[in-house]
Amino acid sequence: MAEYPNIADHGVIGDLQTAALVSTDGTIDWFCAPRFDSPSIFGSLLDAGKGGFCSIRPIADDVVTRQLYLPDTAILVTRFMTEDGVGEVVDFMPIAGKSHTQRHRIARLIRVVRGAMEFEAEVRPRFGYGQHPESIEASPEHGVVFAGAGQTLTVHRVGDVIQRDGAPAGHLEMVDGALRVRGELRAGESTGLLLETGGAAASRVETSELDRMFRRTQRFWREWVDRSTYRGRWREMVSRSAITLKLLTYAPSGAMVAAPTTALPEQVGGERNWDYRYTWIRDASFSVSALLGLGYVDEAEAFVGWLTDRVQESVGDDSGPLKIMYRVDGTHDLDETTLTGLSGYRDSRPVRIGNGAEDQLQLDIYGEAMDSIAEADAHGLRLPHRGWSQVSRMLDWVCDNWQRDEEGVWETRGGRQRFTFGRLMCWVALDRGIRLAESGGKPADIVRWRAERDALYREIMTAGWDDRRHAFVQHEGTDVLDASLLVMPRTGFISPRDPMWLSTLRAMDDELVSDSLVYRYNPAASPDGLRGSEGTFTLCSFWYVDALARSGRLEDARLTFEKMLTYANHLGLYAEEIGLTGEQLGNFPQAFSHLALINAAVNLDRMLGK
Repeated sequence: MAEYPNIADHGVIGDLQTAALVSTDGTIDWFCAPRFDSPSIFGSLLDAGKGGFCSIRPIADDVVTRQLYLPDTAILVTRFMTEDGVGEVVDFMPIAGKSHTQRHRIARLIRVVRGAMEFEAEVRPRFGYGQHPESIEASPEHGVVFAGAGQTLTVHRVGDVIQRDGAPAGHLEMVDGALRVRGELRAGESTGLLLETGGAAASRVETSELDRMFRRTQRFWREWVDRSTYRGRWREMVSRSAITLKLLTYAPSGAMVAAPTTALPEQVGGERNWDYRYTWIRDASFSVSALLGLGYVDEAEAFVGWLTDRVQESVGDDSGPLKIMYRVDGTHDLDETTLTGLSGYRDSRPVRIGNGAEDQLQLDIYGEAMDSIAEADAHGLRLPHRGWSQVSRMLDWVCDNWQRDEEGVWETRGGRQRFTFGRLMCWVALDRGIRLAESGGKPADIVRWRAERDALYREIMTAGWDDRRHAFVQHEGTDVLDASLLVMPRTGFISPRDPMWLSTLRAMDDELVSDSLVYRYNPAASPDGLRGSEGTFTLCSFWYVDALARSGRLEDARLTFEKMLTYANHLGLYAEEIGLTGEQLGNFPQAFSHLALINAAVNLDRMLGK
């Protein structure tokens, strides 16, 4: 196995409660269980020596590899091609469903389709982020059970040992704390591994049972994709993004994680390495628009229900009634710690778990929450009485607090400011609240809400505007541009043809846009409290497409969108950022990137017409 594959050299599989990353050489180098935010079992992506992995590779020279998803599924195929034969590993996770469970399975089906090929599989789990030793119980007839740090991984034998030339092929061996299996397959033959968490006893599994799991999983994904109502341009990329969002959704609660990984760097060797295995109010709120745009009403309803529960809980501390992020079950114990025993991806340290930004004050989340609630309401997903009562109290809090300094949408650690984007989204929160109250005849202090909304409008148009730059800027007292303001027309705050907006867009063209790629802001001009640099933000690039389209620059929007599609990895997946040479950076795959792709595609396709 390559010591550290590129971040982009991965596919993701999952069962709607957790996920695993599979590299193009057939190695599972990231897997946490029983949930996205649980400690890792395979974590060699963060430490090639200590993290643990499960590899399946051919024993041959000059191997050409290719990786693809079976169409309209989350079933991943890694193909190995040599002059003597073609083999493949088919990876998938049977769907776990909506019930909380400790049992999660990874099926790894190995088969040869031409000639012959010798494979070697190695399973080397390292529990608790590689920090804990494991115990091993091995049975050559049935499999192996690894245990440690309160976790277990059972490796079930699949099929019979093949006898060939007087020697067994596929015999289980324990070598240096790892399970190894080696053997030759010929065209038409198959075997595999079934990995299972949750304390199962080792047993022999028939190949036919693996085939049945495969067919059930394939049927689930294809039936789910068939529910999409999107029939526009770029359907394949939109469908892949939708499947990716579904993979990042925790089915028991309906919450969507920002990414299934932690501590993948925004700059290789740098310190901008964060844990994204949680649900951000902001990210997930944008998912409502994307899901409804594709016709996935059930998924949108599930998240709105999760969001309503968070609103009704109303934490009520200094950061406001809502936290900016939660665990998938709605709890918010996200204490940030550093794993000192791990080297980090290509020596990118610190390796963080938890997220210290949870207690930041980020005012924009109230606008994103209310925008998603209002959009859901327009599709018939109405708030219950208790939900509206708490929403009203939340908006009263916004009236009292929108003037405060805050950390802002990018979670900077360089001190609080009066961020324009935060003010903009507070305006959105009150605007959507007023509309809901008036259209639904709901009780509310509309007179006050309207007065504060109008005060916010005036504040943004004065303190958020820089006469010298002829542009809206990041915060009061600066001339720094900020790509988060690309959503201004989308929110309805300003007309996309307003001269103030068009001059802002031109300023961003000149300063933040590199070809089709868009930077969040210039860290050198706006210190964010962190060392190092970062790549362009995929999310911002798709926001840019949407802003261009709304502003009447349809040809520019289409060309920019088509260029952005070329930056996806070989499977159509995006990390958080794209570096100077087109490399993917940051946690992977990132939900917000795929959400923005879907929203940009749906809107651009509509504006281009037939």
